[in-house]
Amino acid sequence: MNRIVPHWLMLASIGIALSGCFEGPAVEAPPPEELTREVSGYYCQMIVADHIGPKAQIFLKSREQPIWFPSVRDAFAFLMLPSEQKNIKAIYVTDMAKAKNWETPEPGTWTDGRKATYVLGSKLKGGMGLGEVVPFSRETAARAFIEEHGGRLSRMADVPEAYVFPDPDVGEPQASPELKPTASTSHE
Repeated sequence: MNRIVPHWLMLASIGIALSGCFEGPAVEAPPPEELTREVSGYYCQMIVADHIGPKAQIFLKSREQPIWFPSVRDAFAFLMLPSEQKNIKAIYVTDMAKAKNWETPEPGTWTDGRKATYVLGSKLKGGMGLGEVVPFSRETAARAFIEEHGGRLSRMADVPEAYVFPDPDVGEPQASPELKPTASTSHE
């Protein structure tokens, strides 16, 4: 039995089939690199290792080496600014669930920034002297951090621009409301 396919359905099917042709091959995420004294911050051009608190590194498809940030908050600025590249292969942040030292987190404490749980509005300051976006691989560790240092839970997609780019006349805004733990928000 012959069926007549509407033109719009046929064109949509062709478009979907062709869209895969232009994306290029899938790019595997490289492993995180370890911080060295030679690494400079993307925006400040200062030595990243000289800054306290969690750090971030972002791998772009257009380059082999990551771009570095002396604070996770600066990495969020990069991700939020429309003028910055969005060809991202991987985002790694210091996992403060593994780090034993706030001042100088140890090597090997990286976690996938897209999967991390973040604490906003704690009393601890990051590498650039501002409130930090503090990353954790485990929500339970983030909650323990909040008990000691204050703040609220957030996911990457829920970090407000007003927290990353505060109004200098108002000061740093309150963090977004705390996430309620659910099966979809827990990384345990």
